[in-house]
Amino acid sequence: MVDRLVNSEANNRRINFVEQCFGSSGQPLVSPGRVLVGEGVLTKLCRKKQKPRQFFLFNDALVYGNIILHKKKYNKQHVLQLENIKLEDIPDDGAYKNGWKIINPSKSFAVFAATATEKKEWMAHIRKCVNDLLVKRGITQTSEHDSPVWVPDQNAQTCMHCKKSEFTVLNRKHHCRKCGIVACNTCTNKKWLLPQQSAKPLRVCLTCYNQLSLSSAPAVSSGDNNKIRKYTPINIPDSDDDSSDDDDDDEPTPSVDTVDNTYESQFQSYEAEEVPDYKAGQTHQ
Repeated sequence: MVDRLVNSEANNRRINFVEQCFGSSGQPLVSPGRVLVGEGVLTKLCRKKQKPRQFFLFNDALVYGNIILHKKKYNKQHVLQLENIKLEDIPDDGAYKNGWKIINPSKSFAVFAATATEKKEWMAHIRKCVNDLLVKRGITQTSEHDSPVWVPDQNAQTCMHCKKSEFTVLNRKHHCRKCGIVACNTCTNKKWLLPQQSAKPLRVCLTCYNQLSLSSAPAVSSGDNNKIRKYTPINIPDSDDDSSDDDDDDEPTPSVDTVDNTYESQFQSYEAEEVPDYKAGQTHQ
């Protein structure tokens, strides 16, 4: 079904419109062979609270952004390549229902749909697009460098590393970029370069730092008695910015009413749009 939409006028028009909605702050989305499979609003679990995000599923990428004016203007565009995406189901737990994890080397997070039907539809479409793309490109996935899904701030009142330090206004919460736990500054005062996530070294917990050091430290020459090279810690002040560029709390987030979001049948699929409805007696010339 998707192949039939590749060069269609409707598909090109939709992709151009999405580009316009992100404006100059977003990257170009028009690409040879790219098809907009569907779109909709999902609730993304950010580090401090849940927020609505507009998602666009293409046959080769998953794009999402913050809602400024629903169906008219978005910002903070994120483009995730489908060939790297894996999905992991999240069992319903209290207020957290109809959710799943989107796992990716550059960024991983949890999202929630309004209904179980909507969740099933989203996951089925994403998986189909991922599988079709892997077959088409003749590649296989690996989880070796996947980024973690961050533990929400509200789920940790004490450091998840040392199990002792209680969080206060002065003792801030930080996230390990390797495992995603919430820890105190003392337990995350080192950095490590994680190329899939950033070009700069990122904050990691002591356990992950030690594991990364051991796994990457080569033995030096025999003249140095084959000792393992030791890494010097990079101490980070507690005032160091630990926020995610997608989860800024000072950014105004529209309410459900503002974005005209009923969370019913939010996933709008375009796959079968141009397929004749033979049951209804319709045909296309």
